[in-house]
Formats: sequence, C-alpha cells, structure tokens
Amino acid sequence: MMIEVDYRFPRGVDAKKQAGIIAIGQTAGTWSVRHQHREGQLRAHLAKVIALREEHDGASIATVAFPRGNVEGDIASLLTMIFGKYSMAGAGRIVAVRLPVDYGVGAKFGISGLRGLTGIHQSPVVMAIFKPALGLSAEDHADILREVAEAGLSIIKDDEIMPDVPEAPTIERLRACRRVIDETKSSRGGRELLYALNLTGRADQLLAKARRFVDEGANAFLLNVLTYGFSVMEALAADPAIQVPIFAHPALAGAIAASPDHGIAYPVILGTLMAHCGADAVLYPAHYGSLPFNRDDEFAIRDSLRSRGVFPVPSAGIMPKLVPQIVADYGIDVILNAGTGIMDHEGGPAGGVKAFQVALANIAADK
Repeated sequence: MMIEVDYRFPRGVDAKKQAGIIAIGQTAGTWSVRHQHREGQLRAHLAKVIALREEHDGASIATVAFPRGNVEGDIASLLTMIFGKYSMAGAGRIVAVRLPVDYGVGAKFGISGLRGLTGIHQSPVVMAIFKPALGLSAEDHADILREVAEAGLSIIKDDEIMPDVPEAPTIERLRACRRVIDETKSSRGGRELLYALNLTGRADQLLAKARRFVDEGANAFLLNVLTYGFSVMEALAADPAIQVPIFAHPALAGAIAASPDHGIAYPVILGTLMAHCGADAVLYPAHYGSLPFNRDDEFAIRDSLRSRGVFPVPSAGIMPKLVPQIVADYGIDVILNAGTGIMDHEGGPAGGVKAFQVALANIAADK
C-alpha cells in the first residue's frame, strides 16, 4: 500500500520537475552501476509521481505516492520521508497526506471514550482553562476547580504555557486538584471532572512522569505535541500504563503551517497527523475566535479528526454567544474550550460554566 502526498508549488515553479526530485531524492535516491544487480530492490523503494494538476491561481498540485515500506509506521519517519531535506529546497508546501487506516497509533478514548468518562452523550462537552496561565498556586488551582466542578463543568485543562514551576509544581497542582475531584465526585453523580494536566519535561523523563502522575490520580493529560514531538505523543498513547485521555495542543503550528508557499498545511499537521499519533482530542483555533484562522482549514481539521474518532476542540476566544454558531458548524461532537469565556465571566468561573450550559439548553429547547 502506498502513502499519497499532495505538494503545492506556486506559479513559476516547475512542479513536474520538483515532484520528480522528491520521488527520487526523498526515497532511494540515485545509484551507480556497481549497484545495478540490486536495481529491482532499489526501485521498489522509489516513490512515483501519480498526478499533476494546475490550480486557478497558476499554482500546481503534484501527488507523489511513497512505498509504505520506507517508513516505520510512525509520524517522525513519515515526516522525514515526505518532506525532510526537501523542506529546505525552496517554495513547496504539503497540502494533503493520505495514510492507510491502520497507520500510526489510534486514540485510546476519542469521542466515544470521552463521552463515557464525562457522561455527556447528546450534546457538546464544555471544557475550561485555568486562568491566569501563570502565577497561581496549587491551592489557587484547587479553589477554581471546586467552583467549576460544583457548577457541573466536564473538563478543565492547564494552560499550555504552564510548566512544572516552583510556585505551583505539577505534582502539587495534581494533588490539590485530585482532592477536589474526589470531594465533588458524589455530587456529580459519581463522575469525575477531567483535569488535563500539562505534561512537560525532557523526553527521557516524560513517560516516567506520566506514569507517576497516573498513579497519583491524574485522569487526563495535555501535551504540546509539536514542541515535544510526535514520537513523545505516540509513546504516551501506546503505553498501557497510561490509561487516560490525552489532549493535543497546537502550540508552534503556525511556524510550520502559516506560510502559503512553504511548510505543511494546518489540516495535515493538526488533522491528519494528530489523528494518527494517538490524540484523543485536538485543540486548534476556531475561525470566529480570537486568532485569525481559515474557515476551510478549520473544517478540514474537524473532518479529519472525526474520521478517526478523535474529538475536535475549536479554541481561542470561545464565548457563550458563539455556541449557536459552533453547534451549527459542528453538531454535538465537539468540545467547547473556553478560557476567559469562563474564567473572566462577570459571575465568576461558575457563572461562566452556567452561561455555556444555558446556551446549550436554549439550542436543545429550540429543536
């Protein structure tokens, strides 16, 4: 089975030539006469240019098919093969990657599993973000958590820039919040509020830290996948000792995907690759939020994640007033991720949670 990749080349670039360079240079390369006796074996590793078309703006899309046997079934070797050295060759952008269904790591929980954990089956799920992002103590986190837990929130996460800092060490935040989770569980019908703890540190420590946190009661993780690496995400998702959902954050995605003529398109980075690396839910900007984002890219990410049973999480500037539009665009299989929309609500964090609940209830009543 082949792995198909679409490359977009801007007007003025010889797409046919560049696609041919990729097909050879990103696979077996060329060989001299002394390897002629192995020609059949070497050719089996070459990619093929299987399609070429011109776009309305003069750009061209070339599709290159790579042998699956050239990679290890992971995202790191895939990226090295399809773009690696060529990414430094000039204008050219990956706009689509089509992988075999069984490629990579599947979600442990995904949409169905997270619905089972939260008990929210027939509506969007509401998630909050601890704010301010930095400067709070572990007990401050616990106080906020108690307020939103008693208001009926389903999920809360650390801000992605919250590392293991001395004023609020990760283990202390977890222990303080775990007490609240346990104390409020009975009032929530026996279901725990999920707290996605930001997992940080060196790669050689992350797995051990994650296992320790699970032993201490962690029931979800947040990972900055692009800064820590897809291999870290895959290892966490594949570890049988880490039986908790993992929320993937898109930090650094703009450095990879924002240029129109270079890099890798947002739907590939935040959709296809995240869906094949073991994420249970993936955060990304909503086009009507506080970060500029393309509507088509957003919906392509949504559809790619859902095709693998992964929860889409449109984020950045999500407010209660946006709920009708989000539900119109997503239906019920979406997580509403709000930071200031909950934490800076005039009624406090509990008031913010209630505002989202009212917005969802109003939509349900109108049906």
